[in-house]
Amino acid sequence: MKVLKFLLVGFIFGIVLTKSEAVSWYRIYEMFQFQSFHMYGIITTAIITGLIGIQIIKRKNIKDIDGQPIVIADKENSNSRYWIGGILFGLGWALVGACPGPIYILIGAGFWSIFIVLFGALLGTYLYGVFKNKLPH
Repeated sequence: MKVLKFLLVGFIFGIVLTKSEAVSWYRIYEMFQFQSFHMYGIITTAIITGLIGIQIIKRKNIKDIDGQPIVIADKENSNSRYWIGGILFGLGWALVGACPGPIYILIGAGFWSIFIVLFGALLGTYLYGVFKNKLPH
């Protein structure tokens, strides 16, 4: 029964992303061409919401689903990992037209070619696990 509320939130989140056109290839294309503020507005809203949420978690000492305190580790002072990861993520996002979250939404909406993207994301995750010890961390 605990999982049901998370599935419901995920389902609603998928509807919101679809209705806001955040999963639209055309909107993503516009963003990378600097032709529209639409996606930048959605991303900015997500960042602000995340900042507020993290501050609430830290100040109110909110606990996770198992009653354990939520601990958010500070970022490490490393630039190369963020540059390399950001470039790879951005290239993948621009080439495919979808970031990892909407992959499942697009599959649910019937865009079956996104299974190729899902396979690529899973393969990339696997390869990261294989080469993780050799990458800058």
